[in-house]
Amino acid sequence: MDINAAARKPAIDVPHMLGQKLMLDLRYYCDTPVAAGQCRTPMTQLPAALAELIQRYQIGGVILFAENVQQPQQIIQLTEQLQAAAQAQGHHLPLFIGIDQEGGRVARLPRQQSTSFSGNMAIGATYPVHGTAFASQVGTVLANELLSLGINVNFAPTVDVNVNPLNPVINVRSFGEDAKQVAELGGAMTGAMQQAGLLVSLKHFPGHGDTHVDSHLGLPRVDHSAEQIANTDLYPFAKIIQQYDPAMIMTAHIQFPALDDSVFVSKNGETMLKPATLSRNILHGVLRQQLGYKGLIVTDALDMAGISHFFTVPQAVIETFAAGADIALMPVKLQSPAELPQLAALLDELSAAVAQGHLDKQELQASYQRIVKAKQSLKALSQPSLAQATKTLANPEHRAAELALARAAVTVVKGATALPLTFAGKKTVLLMPDTSKGRVLQQHLQQLGANSADITVISLVQLNLDQAKQQIAAADQVIAAFISPMQSLAEMGGMDDLAANTNLAEAYQKQQRYFYQLLEYGAALKKDQTFVSLRSPYEISLYAPLVQRTIATYAYHNWQQQDGSLVSPIYQALAEVLVGQRQATGQLPVTLPLSMPAVTAGQ
Repeated sequence: MDINAAARKPAIDVPHMLGQKLMLDLRYYCDTPVAAGQCRTPMTQLPAALAELIQRYQIGGVILFAENVQQPQQIIQLTEQLQAAAQAQGHHLPLFIGIDQEGGRVARLPRQQSTSFSGNMAIGATYPVHGTAFASQVGTVLANELLSLGINVNFAPTVDVNVNPLNPVINVRSFGEDAKQVAELGGAMTGAMQQAGLLVSLKHFPGHGDTHVDSHLGLPRVDHSAEQIANTDLYPFAKIIQQYDPAMIMTAHIQFPALDDSVFVSKNGETMLKPATLSRNILHGVLRQQLGYKGLIVTDALDMAGISHFFTVPQAVIETFAAGADIALMPVKLQSPAELPQLAALLDELSAAVAQGHLDKQELQASYQRIVKAKQSLKALSQPSLAQATKTLANPEHRAAELALARAAVTVVKGATALPLTFAGKKTVLLMPDTSKGRVLQQHLQQLGANSADITVISLVQLNLDQAKQQIAAADQVIAAFISPMQSLAEMGGMDDLAANTNLAEAYQKQQRYFYQLLEYGAALKKDQTFVSLRSPYEISLYAPLVQRTIATYAYHNWQQQDGSLVSPIYQALAEVLVGQRQATGQLPVTLPLSMPAVTAGQ
């Protein structure tokens, strides 16, 4: 062995190492001038300016969103363009190309062209009967579909233990409230994804399961004791680290005073507790030293309000690197030519922090080597091809698995003896979140033998309250379904959706009021009523007194085929239980609260 070989190799300079530690958001890009933050043109092909940026600053990774991934051929071309820009850097390290494809509500690939499944809490509902079978199967399918498109990092699974019924952002993204079960299911999914060659990122460390604030919108605080944190929040991370050595772990923008009660002064002059993302006690002390984690630590998106409201961009990145993070996710907006210089400015500030000793150079080199090690495993991956993607994406086997999970997850919480329903000779009203969801449930009910039944759809989106009351008064039975809580920014994509989220909140609250009023009206008329929780089952506590039976599906999505027909494994599985073709075997993976916040009256 030539002991001088290493000495002859050119030294890796600081800017190169820093560039590898950045993972950029390329969701939107406008070639023409546009006001900062206002570009909404999806980046579906890599512009020359961004390719040059990736090459010049030796960027280590990018994250894609739904806007970037529109159909297989386009996605493959985009990932190939991204990797070509990385190869032009000259060091032959592949690019991390990541995405949030958790399954269920957080799924970026087009549902009609891929397999998104019903999500983690649905998997949790199958655990008593099926164990980890669905977690492993879903992990394998998600990994194979992403890899067929050239996407090599999945920011999943979510292993937060959801113990707060009012959690606005995790809820059904969690496998449930039992830490050991979450660890077992999260571990099985992690093992399956990594066995296929995909890099995973557990999230959100040290745990986002007991928050009532969305860290996209504010800075949550968890006041668990150290013992409670160890037994609940940290437990899945600790077990999966021991058994599966996950490639990445994502930080949470959450204050945990029992783990770190040190403070910082925000950019607004306010003295505050450090969030986990910027806490050396948590990232280095707990994750590295206590749990023995040796993989990559990646931040949650740094443009989220839990960080951006309190730190400047350079300050946030410097502090998270000083805390022990390897990769800063979405540190700067690069949506137009005018914004591109922000990247150079950030890297200049990071280089200065190294030169001044605020960032330790030895730690920087160690972090860089962790990144290189993770990327070495990506070199063995085959190049994506349209033929392979076409063969893999949403193939019959994958669609069958998707339907099997939806069927196994359906949970009858109340009124199992009052099933099945009778449709022949009865007038049935479907009170649904929107017309498409009503139509697809109506379609499945009719296909399963109720084709001659009188089934009317009432949409909460296009609601005439007086007319709806008349329809309920004339009906023999009501099947009412709702989605709670409303969509979070994580599901929509991120902080760029904040304005739309404000409008959605107003519409959601109005729909919830009308929905409750209509169920109350039906109950007063002694109608036979069924409530279906299409998302977080905690809402069952609110509506159960008004109905004869309650059912949980944990998911609600459907999609439209090219021929215009609507498809949904969730509504097919629900319809099968309603008509008695299949027994529901799912079991609640969370405890329902004795009560939920009342729906306030008003217009």
